[in-house]
Formats: sequence, structure tokens, C-alpha cells
Amino acid sequence: MGCMTNALDTIWWHVYPLGATGAPIRDRTGDGSDAAPRLRQLEPWLDYLIELGCNGLLLGPIFDSVSHGYDTLDHYRIDPRLGTNEDFDWLMSECQRRGINVMLDGVFNHVAATHPLVADGLAGSTNWEGHEDLATLHHDDERVKELVTDIMKFWLARGIAGWRLDVAYSVPPAFWADVLARVRTDYPDALFLGEVIHGDYVQIATDGTLDSVTQYELWKAIWSSLFDENFWELDHSLTRHAAVCEAMVPNTFVGNHDVDRIAAKVGPEKAILALAFLMTLPGMPSIYYGDEQGFQAMRGEGFSADDPVRPPLPATPEELSDLGAWIFREHQALIGLRRRHPWLTRAKVEVLDKTNETISYEVTDGADKLLIEAWLQPTPGVRVSSGGETIYAMPAEP
Repeated sequence: MGCMTNALDTIWWHVYPLGATGAPIRDRTGDGSDAAPRLRQLEPWLDYLIELGCNGLLLGPIFDSVSHGYDTLDHYRIDPRLGTNEDFDWLMSECQRRGINVMLDGVFNHVAATHPLVADGLAGSTNWEGHEDLATLHHDDERVKELVTDIMKFWLARGIAGWRLDVAYSVPPAFWADVLARVRTDYPDALFLGEVIHGDYVQIATDGTLDSVTQYELWKAIWSSLFDENFWELDHSLTRHAAVCEAMVPNTFVGNHDVDRIAAKVGPEKAILALAFLMTLPGMPSIYYGDEQGFQAMRGEGFSADDPVRPPLPATPEELSDLGAWIFREHQALIGLRRRHPWLTRAKVEVLDKTNETISYEVTDGADKLLIEAWLQPTPGVRVSSGGETIYAMPAEP
């Protein structure tokens, strides 16, 4: 078995399994004919994940659901479109053999409106955020607390490293504090990452006893400063990011299953700058599948708005287009830089200089130090230096 990494020190490859495996999402037959062991299709991508430089697999929703996975029907059962619990156990064993941490996406704010919990009085139709097909769990009910605790332990017992908590911001912090305390009694090292978009990240994490939260402010500042050519925005965000990092190790990212592809938003070259920021700033970074190949897609409108950014993968990595090979190599280089400087997870950051089109900042743990310089004109570029020596540059220096 490979050596497993502390969860907060993991670099995650984030996959939306229903999309990546080509499972039917909108047009379901209802007769079970769409059932297939599609989770096993991810096995060829585990070595790809390692070749990329990651050491964790963050799986989007995999539990039995009505459509897109965030409308759960049974938290104890793998969605038949992805296989069975035994297929999951097999995939877990393949990850463990390679030393890959696994995190699951848990939807504990709401369930499908047709979930049995609604009939049992443990969830109610509340038209949560305009979704009439979802029912919000009654988080003040002791039975709900016991149920969520049991679900978390059920899958932690199968070897996962932790949970991404979907829309954690909508769940009362007291619920998280109560449930996570119960889970940590048996699994003290489990990681709990809360999805938080707006609000006081530190307060939400503290009140809910979350280990980490999604750093959407930094994501917004990275792509927006590159798109608008205004590094003053990134500078402002880094001040706030530094304060967040004093309290926790946030999940940093430039792409996920809910946002436009970074390469489509700012272009491939600027996307590498975004990655350079991601890999040199403190936090727990995740790479959304396909970003390392320069996949391009923008979210659409309506019920299927997210489908374009949740595409199927080919059967094997060898079938990927050669067009993304250079972007993959840049990802390897920058993720490798991150792996060689593990102190970056908890580093301090200080912006040294900035204009609209240039920025330089320093990251340090007190003993080691890196200097990052980025520019947008005449062509986008970035340089990472250590002790006056360039250790990464794009474009490559002679």
C-alpha cells in the first residue's frame, strides 16, 4: 500500500463522476437500464492523477440520486449509474494501493423531494434556493443528527480521508459542531471541508468546527484580475486570504464543477498564471479535472447550466487530444514545485509590488522563501525564484 498524505497537505484532483464517466443525468429511463459499474472507469485515471503530481481524489456526488447527484435518494448506496458499494470498495483499494487520499462529496443540507426522509418528517419541501425538487433536512431534529453522523462514519470506515460538505453555509453551524464532534470521536483525523461562497469564512468555520472552507474570494480575484488586467484586485484579496490562513488551511482552486473553465475565461496562457498563483499561495489546492488539459467550457442557462463544465473523459488518458499536452506539462511543473515545497500550505504571503499588469509577492514559512513575479504585457508570463535562482518560468527562460 502506498503512503497516504495528511489530508490538509493533499493536492486534490477534483472529479465529477457522473459527468466524467458519461452517466445519463437528464434523460433517465427509470427502469434501471442505465445502471453500470462506471466508477471502475476511473481506474486508468488514477495513474494519470499521480503523473500529474496530485495525491488526492476529490469525488463529486456518488450516492443514489434523482439526476445530477445533489438530489440524494440514499446516502448509503452508490448511485446505480456508477455501480455498487462493492465497486466503490474496489476503487478505494486501488487508490489506497497508490497512496491516494479520497474525499467524498456529502449533501447534508437537503435531499431529493422524493427521499423517504420527507415522508418520515425529517425533511421538508422549502423551495431551497428556488429548487422545488429538493427538501431541506430538519437540522434541529436529533434523528437527523444521528443519521448524518452514521452516514459519515459508514463511508469513513471504508477508508475515505474526509468529506466535502456541500452548501455548508446553509446548514446551522451548531449542527456541524454537534455532528462533527460525534464523528471525530471515532475518526479524529477525518477532514471536513465546507463549501462556503460568501460570508465570514473564519467565523463560519470556527462556529461549525470545519477544518477548511472553499476560498471563493481568492478564485474570483485570480480570474477577474487576469481577465480585467487589474492585479490590484488580487492584491486586495491576498490581504484577506492571509487573514483566513491565520485561522485555517482553506481549499484554494481556479476551477470546479460549478464555475466556468479557467482557460475559457481568461485564455490558456493566463490560465497558467492562475495555476502559478494557486500553487505558490497558502492553502489546500485542488485541480478540477480537465483544467490540466486546457478544457474550455462556459456554464449555460437553466436546469442543465452546469453540464458543459462536467464533461465525459475518454476511456483512457492516452485518448486525450495532444492539444492540451503543453498545459499538462506546465501543471506537472507547478504541482511538482508545490510538492517540493510542502511548507507552502501554511506559508505567509506579502505583496511586494503591483500595477494593473504586474504583481510580485513573497511567500515564506520563516525559514524558506519564494519570490513570485507575474506580468500580462507584452505576453503573459510568470517567474518563481528561490535565493535569486529561477525555479520555474513561463515562458521558459533560456
